[in-house]
Amino acid sequence: MAASPLQINALIVDSVDPERLAAFWSELLGRPVVGRTGPYVWLRRDGGLGLGFQRTTAAKAGKNRMHFDVTSPDPAAERQRVERLGGRRLEQYAEGGFLVMADPEGNEFCIIPEGPFELDDEGRADYLG
Repeated sequence: MAASPLQINALIVDSVDPERLAAFWSELLGRPVVGRTGPYVWLRRDGGLGLGFQRTTAAKAGKNRMHFDVTSPDPAAERQRVERLGGRRLEQYAEGGFLVMADPEGNEFCIIPEGPFELDDEGRADYLG
């Protein structure tokens, strides 16, 4: 019998304050908080993918090795909404042409356009103008 390929069930984000971080992402993604189990706070599953926030005592240190890309028809307008919710733009990545943001605990994510966009040979985007 051939082994089935693994499937990603959920993405888990370590968090000093999982309630606060879950509230931020819930508002941003339109996915309500649906459960709490031990140190975890869970958002509603969407497209089969779970998103949870796990309490940890260690604050984030350094650059994320993995990050979310979220799409928007208007990344500039979405930037303003993210900032109202407690996130911030990470200017150190501006040269790459991507809109790189951080959630309230400093986890990086990119806001990219819904449609196609170009990358140059160095991997820099062009959608911010």
